[in-house]
Amino acid sequence: MAGGQTSGAATALRVVLGRRLQDLREAAGLSFEEAGRALDVTHATIRRMEKAQVGLKVPYIEKLLRIYGVSEQEEIDTFLALVREANRPGWWHRYRDVLPEWFSAFVSLEAEADQIRAYEPHYVPGLLQTEAYATTVLRSGMPHAPATEIERLVALRLARQDILGRPQPPLLWIVMDETVLRRPIGHPNVMRGQITRLIEAAASPNIRLQIMPFSAGPHPAMYGPFHLFRFPVPELSDIACAENLVGAAYFDQRDDVSAFREALDRMCAQAAPVHRTEAILSGIRKEI
Repeated sequence: MAGGQTSGAATALRVVLGRRLQDLREAAGLSFEEAGRALDVTHATIRRMEKAQVGLKVPYIEKLLRIYGVSEQEEIDTFLALVREANRPGWWHRYRDVLPEWFSAFVSLEAEADQIRAYEPHYVPGLLQTEAYATTVLRSGMPHAPATEIERLVALRLARQDILGRPQPPLLWIVMDETVLRRPIGHPNVMRGQITRLIEAAASPNIRLQIMPFSAGPHPAMYGPFHLFRFPVPELSDIACAENLVGAAYFDQRDDVSAFREALDRMCAQAAPVHRTEAILSGIRKEI
């Protein structure tokens, strides 16, 4: 992830393979330029492969492995099988007609993480939205989009939620600002249904919801929403994603990720504790 951020649908597996290629190249004592000359490509291509910014071409990878001193055919075959797996389109590929490239990376990381932590100051996170809430939010954010596009985006958002029902779901730990629950979204029934969904989610063993009340005052993440992904493979460090109006920035450098993690840790201590979430949500629902 060059410069601490990247774009594109870089899967977690592709990131792991890219880092393994970097380790092999460095162990062989080769520079980007030397590896590039061996493939008759630029040094930037080698760098992008290692940073998971481009797809991994099987012929290129096989040649690089041999150049880097990997001689066991079984080890090469195993690596190439993983390359083919990393290049296989994810389930979200069928939504490519409405899925921006930057968000393909987000969905991929979300699907492969075993821990997802986030702060949300504006809306209920997509993984917990009801269909009615998602439809209302998307229509307000994309007022000129045709109905068919909104329907496709809602379908994508609901499909993402399948990860919460799989046999080994990720831990989802969300801190939401009280504003999320107080801002009217559509008809009152939409908000009542959404809060009911949050109450149900809060009862799940793999979901932790915390509310940051207005009374808590300033907190470390008032600059905007972000997610922090952790993966079940030790080769892949945590990745943070900070969203903005037109895209997102992805960070995997230790210092950057630590800043996001520290902010979340402080917010979890400052927000209402998990055991109070259901009571807070029920109280707000009665007021709607």
